[in-house]
Amino acid sequence: MSLLPEHAPVVLDIAGTTLDADDRRRLQHPLTGGLILFARNWADRRQLVELTVEVKSLRPDVLICVDHEGGRVQRFRTDGFTHLPPMRRLGELWMEDALRATEAATACGYVLASELRACGVDFSFTPVLDLDHGPSGVIGDRSFHRDARVVTLLAKSLMHGLLLAGMQSCGKHFPGHGYVAADSHVDIPVDRRSLKAILAEDAKPYEWLSTALTAVMPAHVIYPKVDALPAGFSRRWLQDILRGRLGFTGAIFSDDLSMRGASVMGDAVQGAVAALQAGCDLVLLCNQSVVDGGAALDALLDGLWEAREHGRWLPSADSEARRLDLLPQDAPRAWDELMHHAPYQQALARLP
Repeated sequence: MSLLPEHAPVVLDIAGTTLDADDRRRLQHPLTGGLILFARNWADRRQLVELTVEVKSLRPDVLICVDHEGGRVQRFRTDGFTHLPPMRRLGELWMEDALRATEAATACGYVLASELRACGVDFSFTPVLDLDHGPSGVIGDRSFHRDARVVTLLAKSLMHGLLLAGMQSCGKHFPGHGYVAADSHVDIPVDRRSLKAILAEDAKPYEWLSTALTAVMPAHVIYPKVDALPAGFSRRWLQDILRGRLGFTGAIFSDDLSMRGASVMGDAVQGAVAALQAGCDLVLLCNQSVVDGGAALDALLDGLWEAREHGRWLPSADSEARRLDLLPQDAPRAWDELMHHAPYQQALARLP
């Protein structure tokens, strides 16, 4: 195996608050390009910093990620981390004072990114661009608003805050998960609307933000009037529509391949190959380090390597460049320095 990845598409997880020998081995695998952290990987800020420092000592180019949106999806909540509001709160504020809401959204993005970066985390899977149609419990208050225009402007404001703190953005879940009631973590959601209807509403934020977003995560939702495959495994959705029609040029992450919504593609290796063939640049496999010693992670790395050797998946220099573009370009402020940093203090004061 080459020691330097020509394309490192796999984003995996670890079981605990420190690295063990298996974690170190997997992180040094040439196909590993990212690490996603969860609440089980958190004890306190000192531990998180020690963990991220060790990860970077093994692989300086690995992208350390987390789902850290605010509201109920915020992995780190103690030892000084600010409790950020659910995005619906910003949408409610918009209805009272639109410009104050955009400022609050920028403040949320800045606080979110600067606190994570002070602990060595590079990237958060935010903002949620799903519209709040009502039936979706898994989206719910994670959505800014029902109106695609409001979602777009608040998301862009939040992304501005992320960028001010040196962090890139990831819009999710393309082309929209807010219309269906089923949760793709435990079900296979089906959205029976026409392409015209979806493009007119749910996909609009991706069109309006196509030059500003640096990454997109497609939904594990099937839109049968467009394609029989879930969006994250569909060349039509990813290549023809997202890249072709909407003009998106950034990185595309698959959603977690262990979710029920991905099971229609087979096992994780089959899902990863299908996602990469469809146009994903990176593939996630989450919460498998705690099952059977992480056997599924090893199976994915070995299976993808074999698929590459047999030509069923070809590494992409463009995909690798898009992955590397997500890494921060400057050094973060240390936590103690951040606490006295005037823009951070101002952002805290502007939170809703």
